[in-house]
Order: sequence, then structure tokens, then C-alpha cells
Amino acid sequence: MKRICLLSDTHSHLDEGILKHVRNCDEVWHAGDIGNTEVADCLSEIKPLRAVYGNIDGAELRRMFKRDAVFETEGVKVWITHIGGYPGRFPSSILNGIAEYKPDLFICGHSHILKVMHDKQLGLLHMNPGAAGHHGFHNVRTLLLFSLDQGRILDASVVELGRRGQITVP
Repeated sequence: MKRICLLSDTHSHLDEGILKHVRNCDEVWHAGDIGNTEVADCLSEIKPLRAVYGNIDGAELRRMFKRDAVFETEGVKVWITHIGGYPGRFPSSILNGIAEYKPDLFICGHSHILKVMHDKQLGLLHMNPGAAGHHGFHNVRTLLLFSLDQGRILDASVVELGRRGQITVP
């Protein structure tokens, strides 16, 4: 079993409220708009990091990470990208990728809108952890925690990190 901390849209922000969840997981995944290399470096010093770059990420982060991460772990096929849409509203490029990769779990960020929803038509679980940073229109900063075990996605939970603009105190 592997415990995952899923982040997106940190926009150069980390605080102890985020890091305590990272420390309690086996891996941290970041669905883009990391913001700066310091965030990526800090996360990867604590736990193994799988990440993609987002639309605000500069050249340095684009050299460190790809636009898409497609992999299998614990028997679950995963596709992470930054801009992906959501079930019923996937752009054609995403639908083509889903047809090619056949992920069990499709993860994106970008919208700052927390979503966890099954797409029965495509046979996958869609996750967007919302935004853990302070930039954007979201009101509450969020991340997702879940486990992977023998092809199953288990124990998904939402962590609210406080209101945008407020520092998290554990």
C-alpha cells in the first residue's frame, strides 16, 4: 500500500500545514503550477516527488518536469497533467490521451476547483486537488490524500488548509 499526498497550484507557497501531510505520506504528487524550484526541491527532500509543470511554471521547472506524467504504481495506471478539464468536459486532446493511456486515475489541476468524481463512461477516477497556494480565486486552500493498493484507490480525503490569504498553523 502507498499513501499519496496530492497537491496542485501551490504558486510558490509551502507552509507547515502542507508539509505535515507530505511527511505522513509515501509520495507527494504535484499537478502543476508549482511556482518555483524551491517548492519542488523542498518537497523532493522530504518524500519522492512526481510532478508536472503548469502554465505559470517557468523554464527551470519545465526542464525539471514534463507536461504529462504517465505511470503505473501499486497496480493503478495514472496520468497527471495540469490542464485537463473534468468528466463530461474533457477537451479532445485529453480524450485522445485517455483512449491511448487508459488510466485508472486521471489527475489535473489548473482550475483551483476541488473535484473527485468517477467517470463511468471512460472507466476512470478523476481528481483535482484544488489549490494549496494563495494565488487565485479559490476561497479555501485544499489538498487530497489517498492510498493505492493492489489496483485500488482507497481512503480518499480532502484536507482544508485554511482560507486563501491566511497562513496555516498546525
